[in-house]
Amino acid sequence: MDRRDFIKNSSLGTGALLFTGAALSGFAHTVNDKVYRVGVIGFGDRGSGLYSLLSREFKDKFEVVAVCDPLDMRIDRARKMTDTHKVKIYRDHRELLDNKKIDVVIIATPLNTHYEIARHALEAGKHVMLEKAMAFTPDQALSLAGIAANHPRQTLQIGHQYRYSPLYYKVKNMIQQGYLGKVTQIDARWDRNSNWRRPVPDPKLERKINWRMYREYSGGLPAELLSHQIDFVNWAFGSLPSTIYGTGGIDRFKDGRETFDNVQVNFRYDDPGMIGNFGATCSNQHDGYSFRIKGSKGMVSLLVHDGIFFPEPETRKELEEVDGVSGATKLTWNHDKKGIKLVDSKLKDGSFYAFQDFYKAISENVLPDSNAFTGGTTAICVALANDSLYNGGIKPWKPEYNLIPGDHVGKTAGHHQGKTSKEG
Repeated sequence: MDRRDFIKNSSLGTGALLFTGAALSGFAHTVNDKVYRVGVIGFGDRGSGLYSLLSREFKDKFEVVAVCDPLDMRIDRARKMTDTHKVKIYRDHRELLDNKKIDVVIIATPLNTHYEIARHALEAGKHVMLEKAMAFTPDQALSLAGIAANHPRQTLQIGHQYRYSPLYYKVKNMIQQGYLGKVTQIDARWDRNSNWRRPVPDPKLERKINWRMYREYSGGLPAELLSHQIDFVNWAFGSLPSTIYGTGGIDRFKDGRETFDNVQVNFRYDDPGMIGNFGATCSNQHDGYSFRIKGSKGMVSLLVHDGIFFPEPETRKELEEVDGVSGATKLTWNHDKKGIKLVDSKLKDGSFYAFQDFYKAISENVLPDSNAFTGGTTAICVALANDSLYNGGIKPWKPEYNLIPGDHVGKTAGHHQGKTSKEG
């Protein structure tokens, strides 16, 4: 497509990079009146939050009928939040999975348990929404992707919910259509100024509640935070890293934790020729969540729910010329007169859009966009990053890690006829 035609067709000529109907078509309502019965495994902050979202926004699509958690404090939370006449409470996930009335399970448990519980769920015939990261080790990721491929009638969605925002689909399209030019650098951060700890009512529960602090259970900052941005880069560019190198340490909080509170990881992508820099610290919140994708024609700066396109000087000149030629409304620049806003209205949380895609994938038997193949790839990236962080050295990407054959996820895996939900 000619660049001038692309600018006009992308709605820049109307004054801003706003979402068109086509851009949002992937989130169209699925014609299906079935209500799927859900069991939530893990009722901490994330599991209970997803329960609340389902109860508030998706009553016509999902009904939570069971909750499972081994901790008394979370069982008490479940009893307070749910109608115990309608929601059965379990302490063992295997007992929940034996309940034949349950169609779907949400797994929001510590990372080291993801593989075992997801495997049991798929083998029990359930559809699965599994929190990120998909698995703890490369071997687990490869195995779970194979299990998912062997259960083609079941859906396995991975909880990289931030990239489900329509904003991130828009940016993915901009990248794939060459709108940013040749991208060579990506700078991604997710910073905070806190110890990342949660209160513990009993010292005996320290490792079970603050599992993110301990390497036996957790992938630390790369898994819990940076995996979202890593996942988007792999997906949007259809690429895999060639090498991964990380450095970090426990630089502030000398409190017995084992996972690093300060990390920087470098990904080299030989194809397409690009460097991804992913960092997080627990000692400064100024940048917070930041995500900058830098190309020869412009840069996109992303937040979770907002984004700005900063064209390079020549690109900016072309945009203004096209706008003048078309006679359309003046471009909507950001307050500093240098950037163009990518959205002009408030978006919902990414989990909302993820549940829309999950329902569509189950109903139409297609791959969700965040699936065992994309999620498995990200899990392997995180595992290699942590291997480098803790053991040193540059970690190469091995051919046996390739879960995404060619340029389309899962097309040779035999899963859901090789289609994603956006293909139809």
